[in-house]
Amino acid sequence: QVQLVESGGGLVQTGGSLRLSCAASGSLFSIKAMGWYRQAPGKQRELVAAITSGGVISYADSVKGRFTISRDNDKNSVYLQMNSLKPEDTAVYYCALWASDLSWGQGTQVTVSS
Repeated sequence: QVQLVESGGGLVQTGGSLRLSCAASGSLFSIKAMGWYRQAPGKQRELVAAITSGGVISYADSVKGRFTISRDNDKNSVYLQMNSLKPEDTAVYYCALWASDLSWGQGTQVTVSS
C-alpha cells in the first residue's frame, strides 16, 4: 500500500507563487511516474503535470510556462512550483503515483484571490 502526503497549499494573490510537495511511502515498487491533478468545484479532476521515472515531463496547456514539476527519486517525492498564479488555478490539488495501480494523496487546497 502506498501513502502520499501533500503539503504547501494555501491562499495567495493573483500573480503569486506556491510550492506543493508530496512525499510517498509504503510499498514503492516499480514506480512509473508521479504527478499532480487538480479539481475545481463543479469540474472534473484534471491532470496538471506528471514526471516519469525516466524524467519525461508533461504539462496541461493551461499551466505551461507557469508551473514546474520536479522529482527527488531518493526521497520518493514530487514537487510542483506554481508561479504567476491565476484565480482559475484555484482547486484542490492531488498528488498521484503510478505503479501497479494509481494512488492518490488526500489533496491540498490552493486558493488564488483576484
